[in-house]
Amino acid sequence: MAKETKFHIVLVTCRSEAEARKIAKAVVGKRLAACANVIGAPVESIYWWKEKVETARERLLMMKTSTARVKELEKEVLRLHSYEVPEFLVVRVEGGSEEYLRWLAEAILER
Repeated sequence: MAKETKFHIVLVTCRSEAEARKIAKAVVGKRLAACANVIGAPVESIYWWKEKVETARERLLMMKTSTARVKELEKEVLRLHSYEVPEFLVVRVEGGSEEYLRWLAEAILER
């Protein structure tokens, strides 16, 4: 396991698989994320919204990026997302294989 990194995993739930794929292709194409995983099985989300409990079947989008790209990635996700307030959660990557982390940096033009 490598030392603490400058990389993050970003989680975003989407209305549909098509929306998740659209966002994934856009952010990887702009090199804001090195990789985006669209989780194929729907997730059931139960959440508080506008003074009541809501439920929805959503798709989870998981993206790998760097500290330097998080803000720009968020801006692009917000531009493309259909929700009024989309989920955008950033989780620090504490470590990983050196080869993978090197690839991640190269994929998003971070050296």
